[in-house]
Amino acid sequence: MSQSSKNSTLVPILIIAGLFFIFGFVTWINGALIPFMKTINELTDAQSYFVASASYISFVVMALPASYILEKIGYRKGMSLGLFIMAIGALVFIPAAEARTYWVFLAGIFIQGIGMTILQTASNPYITILGPIESGAKRIAIMGIANKTAGALGSLIFGAILLSGIDEVKDKLGSVSVEEKGQLLDTMADSVFMPYLIMAIVLFVLGILIRKAPLPHVEASPIEEAEGGETSKTSIFQFPHLWLGVLTLFVYVGAEVIAGDTIISYGISLGFTGEEAKFFTTYTLMAMVATYALGVFLIPKYLNQGTALKISAVLGIVFSVCILSTTGITSIIFVAALGIANALVWPAVWPLTLEGLGEFTKTASALLIMAISGGAIIPPLYGRLVDANKHELIVSGINEADALATAATSSYWILIPCYAIILYFALSGHKLGIKKIKINN
Repeated sequence: MSQSSKNSTLVPILIIAGLFFIFGFVTWINGALIPFMKTINELTDAQSYFVASASYISFVVMALPASYILEKIGYRKGMSLGLFIMAIGALVFIPAAEARTYWVFLAGIFIQGIGMTILQTASNPYITILGPIESGAKRIAIMGIANKTAGALGSLIFGAILLSGIDEVKDKLGSVSVEEKGQLLDTMADSVFMPYLIMAIVLFVLGILIRKAPLPHVEASPIEEAEGGETSKTSIFQFPHLWLGVLTLFVYVGAEVIAGDTIISYGISLGFTGEEAKFFTTYTLMAMVATYALGVFLIPKYLNQGTALKISAVLGIVFSVCILSTTGITSIIFVAALGIANALVWPAVWPLTLEGLGEFTKTASALLIMAISGGAIIPPLYGRLVDANKHELIVSGINEADALATAATSSYWILIPCYAIILYFALSGHKLGIKKIKINN
């Protein structure tokens, strides 16, 4: 890329990085919200992970409509609309706290998810095709740094606000009257009022500002004509590597959310206090940020996108086995280390999947955004495994605390098939069918 080209893309890259910062902040506070909701609404482990489901299921519901909206109103207005919708979702937390009603909290999270879907559907393909496809992972890695740095800040800030005093409240709940319990939980629920009001105001202001942002129009390169009179691609179903890319992102997002959103609850189940555990999501995200920075330096000059994906998948399998084989702080460190394995998966899968799709890029991007629903489905499966395994252990005579700790550790086996699918896509899945649409050199 020439110097003038680099300069012309710098401002749009910074603007999109700002958007990634915003939905990183909003997404990764779920790690603190899960134990918070579990306490104030007296939920099981499986029920508490519906916090993640409410956020990520919106990507299934809204990805294709978001693609249609962007076709009609364009990237800039679409991003602005996404920010306004996220602000409305933040405001829903205020009546949810007043009523201390779980489904209202979930509704607020879902509405924020709708706004994030519009933002993601616009920003991910935009940043992928803003420059050469070979360096797409590099640009997305820069977005990842913004996203996960914001996530670490959000997790720390909301962990401090929402989890402050959670251990004392839990200790009191078993020994107070029903009326006193209600008062304790109501007071705890009210702690979301001010941070979510501030969040709503900031999102509304940013929604207004983005309307004036200098974002140039970009389009994907057209599909190259095949040799030998082969028919041109006419359907999204003629790209097998796309569908494998969607499956890969589905399991990846599930694994990423497990690594970031379960680690605080996992630490508490192993006997750490809420004050200690509130930092654990930050460890995962900082591991991701460090690896993103490495990716920016290495890709594509020293490391291609496919090789980065292979290394990531192998590390994911190794770290998952280590989680299962250890306990205490060592096991928690390996959960946090999944951030290293996860960091370059998203940046590598997007350009590997979108390569050669031409006019189908927008629809393919919507399908990839829908794959984010893996974060809605796989973490609750982990929660159900924890509940089921804990119940079995209690029945066999193990005390509840030890049963929870053992069940929480052993249930991380669900990560291994996820990383195995990512490894297959890295080795050969991303090449399926793509050779037919390339010109032989």
